Amino acid sequence: MESSPRPRCGRMATMDRAAEISAFLRSRRARLSPADLGAPFDGRVRRVPGLRREEVARLAGMSADYYMRIEQGRGGAVSLEIIDAIAQALRLDTVERNHLLNLCGTPTPHHAPAYEPQRVRPGLYDLLSVMESVPAIILGRRTDVLASNRLARALMTDFEALPATHRNYARFILLDPKARELYQDWEQVSEQTTAMLHLDVGRFPDDRRLAELITDLREGCPEFTRFWEDQNVHEKDQGEIRFNHPVAGEFVLHYQTLLVPGEADQSVCTYYGAPGSSSEAALARLAQATSSSPANA
Repeated sequence: MESSPRPRCGRMATMDRAAEISAFLRSRRARLSPADLGAPFDGRVRRVPGLRREEVARLAGMSADYYMRIEQGRGGAVSLEIIDAIAQALRLDTVERNHLLNLCGTPTPHHAPAYEPQRVRPGLYDLLSVMESVPAIILGRRTDVLASNRLARALMTDFEALPATHRNYARFILLDPKARELYQDWEQVSEQTTAMLHLDVGRFPDDRRLAELITDLREGCPEFTRFWEDQNVHEKDQGEIRFNHPVAGEFVLHYQTLLVPGEADQSVCTYYGAPGSSSEAALARLAQATSSSPANA
């Protein structure tokens, strides 16, 4: 992918898998040094930071030529054993290792084709509606917001009021000016959200809508290219976020993300304040303040 924004007439149809493999592996090499791995200094001047390709190859137990072809996206079908050897050499964590596995054409776990529309089953809509004291959203591929409850819309934005193609978590975080005020650590949240999109690039390299979303983010968010080129990957599982809400003020919410059984690439993300905390009280105030608003009913 290019580092500069593309004009609308030249929008990407899909992602360039070879370029993604190359960028990811080069970024993982760059963060390591021989000293990190306990290897002695060989006296050679290094033009770029990090491990050389031949050093990675040696650590992974393969020829330098074969590793180079893999890094350039010319390795063909790469076995699980080779992926694991490279992951160990580069000290990849589980999320990074699975991302590399997906990039190299061996997706895991199984994902539905990106062109299939995602639908939320009725029972999940009912579940969101009865969760009156906890903001909750259902995320799909490319961080699409498939559903949200009233309190989530009051906390973040009214996703339901947006055009269907704009109901997207990453689009809200990175392109909506309100998000920069809402999230006290906007840059950290944005970096993690960008890293979530990187995972979907590996899972769905032929997803036209994902490629278009990334182009929109490049064009609309000055910081996005820097976040994207870091090549980090992130699974939205659990953590905490500091908010500065125009109605409820400053507070910290924890979040937990649960996969939806039987529904490919869907997860329920809930936000809550620690029991008995001022953040729990702030969330209660937000729920009360917005409960009578027609827009949030």
